Amino acid sequence: MVMAVSFAQMSTTLLRQATIVHTAVTEPPSDVLIVDGVIAEIAESLDDRDADITIDLTGHLLLPAAMEPHAHLDKAFLAERVENRTGDLMGAIDAMISLSGTITFDDIVERAERAARLMAANGYTAVRTHADTVDHNGLRNVEALVDVRRRVADVIDVEIVALTGTPVVGPNGAIHRALLRDALAAGADLVGGCPHLEGDEAVEAATDVFFGIAVEAGVGMDLHTDETLDPASMGLEYLARRVLAGFPHRVTASHCVSLGQRDATEQHRIAELVAAAGIGVVTLPHTNLWLGGRNQQPVPRGLTAIDALRAAGVTVAAGADNLQDPFNPMGRACPFETASLMVLVAHDLPHVAWRSVSTDARQVLGRATGAIAVGAPADLLAVTGDSLRGAIAEGPSNRRVFRAGREVVAR
Repeated sequence: MVMAVSFAQMSTTLLRQATIVHTAVTEPPSDVLIVDGVIAEIAESLDDRDADITIDLTGHLLLPAAMEPHAHLDKAFLAERVENRTGDLMGAIDAMISLSGTITFDDIVERAERAARLMAANGYTAVRTHADTVDHNGLRNVEALVDVRRRVADVIDVEIVALTGTPVVGPNGAIHRALLRDALAAGADLVGGCPHLEGDEAVEAATDVFFGIAVEAGVGMDLHTDETLDPASMGLEYLARRVLAGFPHRVTASHCVSLGQRDATEQHRIAELVAAAGIGVVTLPHTNLWLGGRNQQPVPRGLTAIDALRAAGVTVAAGADNLQDPFNPMGRACPFETASLMVLVAHDLPHVAWRSVSTDARQVLGRATGAIAVGAPADLLAVTGDSLRGAIAEGPSNRRVFRAGREVVAR
């Protein structure tokens, strides 16, 4: 027998007179009724008699909440403790190796929790973080982020990618292959790694290793892919072909910088493969603009081929990557900052830039749609302002964050 659940038994929140923004069009102020964490009704005016909580959002923009698709919480806030002497990717890696002996489990937990809570306060409801899984750290970073995930569960979801060190191929890679398996058993959610750091001859073999362990564990992958300005780097194409050959789980390719250095014909050819494979791509302007293109003339932009990927049907999300560490000494853990960079360097319109840090990021992470529509999860961000462009430009200090309909931040 099917039993009806009365409306009164449900948790209901009514958001009054919010200016909804989720396309290029800013709609008139509306009331939004949330029932058990889901948007149940949107109308010009709704009766609040049955609402448990009523919140007046007059003068506020109501946006889909942000999701950070690519972070390194275990490295956050290390910029004052170690210098990247060359300013490039290998300089950052060398700086982290030099510092590793001074970093403790508690140190990682404190910095990572601080970063995650800052993200939550700024409008993120979820973050995917990579955790260094390397021979000189063992499982320390993964285990620390598993602890942080528990500590911040009240305000933000944390998904952990085991970022496997190099090498992973051949006899010398045995320790990292074992560590990756152990990291997944310890609580990491996804397989991660950097095939392009294995050397040109081993990129495909390294990618095959990651596929094999992901299939074995029954999980998806998020690989640092072609994080180089060398147009000859073809890891993304190989990744797409391996997925198309048969892989049952979700795959994300982060960075993909070399694709942006190829000619238009090649960009579109590879983008079509990526789209057919259903791979989500994450572009990371903060870190790749800072690390890449040093001492090159003309100076290239450290972005993937965003327009070609989108034209082919690939979902492209934008993330901040590193937060005040040797890979990026700047960063505010703020979605408006990332969206602003997407406007400035990717030439996105404001609503497209916001989509890249919100609904598109949700899609890449495999989450339910975050659009402001009936039936969608009530993961929302309210900020004072008159336009989305203005909000992205100014980064309003007044923010109210709703996660599954529950207000978790009000400032």
